[in-house]
Amino acid sequence: MTPERLRRLRATLARRQPDLSVIMDGVHKPHNIAAVVRTCDAVGVLELHAALPNNRARDTVRTALGSQRWVNVREHHDGEEAIRAARKRGLQVLAAHWSDQAVPYREVDYTQPTALLLGTERTGVDATSAAAADRHVFIPMMGMVSSFNVSVAAAIILAEACEQRRAAGLYDRSRLSEAQHRDTLFKWAHPKLAEHCQRFGVPYPALREDGELADPACFNFQLSEAILRGREP
Repeated sequence: MTPERLRRLRATLARRQPDLSVIMDGVHKPHNIAAVVRTCDAVGVLELHAALPNNRARDTVRTALGSQRWVNVREHHDGEEAIRAARKRGLQVLAAHWSDQAVPYREVDYTQPTALLLGTERTGVDATSAAAADRHVFIPMMGMVSSFNVSVAAAIILAEACEQRRAAGLYDRSRLSEAQHRDTLFKWAHPKLAEHCQRFGVPYPALREDGELADPACFNFQLSEAILRGREP
């Protein structure tokens, strides 16, 4: 890895927002999934949470994500589970959803720990997830259509969140924990090795200042042992 590449990875990590997240509940079209993830990366989202109720949904999301590795994706059985996970992390859950209680999206404070909840392309956020959200937000429309495409809506709202956080100085210093920084840097710098670690249950190894493995011989031994154990009958 070149020094320039490593500097860029570290600079990007320093701007990641551990308390800004997205929940996709029922978004199933591959181009929308890919577009939402791209927007998440652009505004510094560290984790995206996807509600995947069945194998077909899981396969669709995993195919749409392809080889992207810049945004951590956590899978959940349904939207309620994803919302509960967000609440445990202290995030307010904002549903992109029209209701009598909905407020224009710019009237919300996104500098607070926030998870943006997105629903299906056709019907939006379902009633159960909408009821579980803390607030509903909407984007004012000036034409005949009632809403933007889900990926466009996500980009508009997340751009507002990004601007508020930039103005508040939340991108000016690293906000990740030591473990988040260490693990994410390893996944970004060594994606293939990270896949093997995840598959065979091997802890991520330490890195030197130049981004290379601190003890490659030890890591190779641990990985080889884990692979052999995985192949045993």
